[in-house]
Amino acid sequence: MSTATATAAAGTRTVRIVYFAWVRERVGLPEETLDIPTDLATVSDLVRWLKARGEGYEAAFADEKIVRAALDHVHAKPHARLGNAREIAFFPPMTGG
Repeated sequence: MSTATATAAAGTRTVRIVYFAWVRERVGLPEETLDIPTDLATVSDLVRWLKARGEGYEAAFADEKIVRAALDHVHAKPHARLGNAREIAFFPPMTGG
């Protein structure tokens, strides 16, 4: 059985998660590849799942309304569906100038 088939059979899928700025500092990683449960439907679902992974994640996502996300390089709201996104990025609010 291939790795992709085994992952799908286990109810997970592999995604690359990238962290920027103070989100990266709090998580302690610039990026990681994770097998996430297929029942995580939205960005908010993923954030809650990540928060359960440990203290650094809890600190990074303490105020879920502040952290922004992008799905495959496209900005996404918390209620956005993950769909088949292969890369999910999290970053603090940006300011212009």
